[in-house]
Amino acid sequence: MTDTRKVHTAAMLAIGDELLSGRTKDRNIAHLAEVLTLAGIDLREVRIVPDVEDEIVAAVNALRNRYDFLFTSGGIGPTHDDITADAIGKAFGLAVEPHPEAERRLSVYYESRSLPYTDARQRMARTPRGATLIDNPVSVAPGFRIGNTFVMAGVPGIFTAMLDNVLPTLPSGAVMLSVAIPCPFGEGDIGGPLREIQKHHPETAIGSYPKFDGQRYTTELVVRARDAGHLEAARAEIEAMIRSRPSA
Repeated sequence: MTDTRKVHTAAMLAIGDELLSGRTKDRNIAHLAEVLTLAGIDLREVRIVPDVEDEIVAAVNALRNRYDFLFTSGGIGPTHDDITADAIGKAFGLAVEPHPEAERRLSVYYESRSLPYTDARQRMARTPRGATLIDNPVSVAPGFRIGNTFVMAGVPGIFTAMLDNVLPTLPSGAVMLSVAIPCPFGEGDIGGPLREIQKHHPETAIGSYPKFDGQRYTTELVVRARDAGHLEAARAEIEAMIRSRPSA
């Protein structure tokens, strides 16, 4: 259901030493930001933390209490350093235990492939008590939801598939509209006038993004707003400002 009166907010917590070392390049943050924007949910903050339980717990508690939704990625696999489920349980003050439905899905999956359901694989069925599962159509091992926190895999293809199952369950808000305006001047030339335009249009967010083609600086100006009228009013004033300036 779409509620244009409320702006829903979200945060993301990406978990893993490999992200901080640079060995793995994160792709989930950009994907989450894109799909939440389309759903009318504002992604307000992103954090990356190592595979350290206390740091995960602190970040989870800070973010889940500050925003409507928290999405995590990484650390729910079968190895010793996959500690996200335990950290989430600690953050919520809940015991972590095998989830019966997760165990059933995984045991059936491995049996169908004639593979042993080892102790390591059984770790992927553990969730905080009371969690609901997030389906994983790629490799079966589920994510889970507890409260406003959605815990998903770090592998981009699996994260994306899990997120596709989560999005229909979320309330959506008014979609953020945007328009890009090419400007032939550098940021230093238009910074002052642009600041005044932003003051005139507090319902919008105006961003400036410098470009350099090897010879001169120009700027792309982007206006964002949830109301088309506010968007168009700000765009008109920006375009008038650009026209009024002497040619570069």
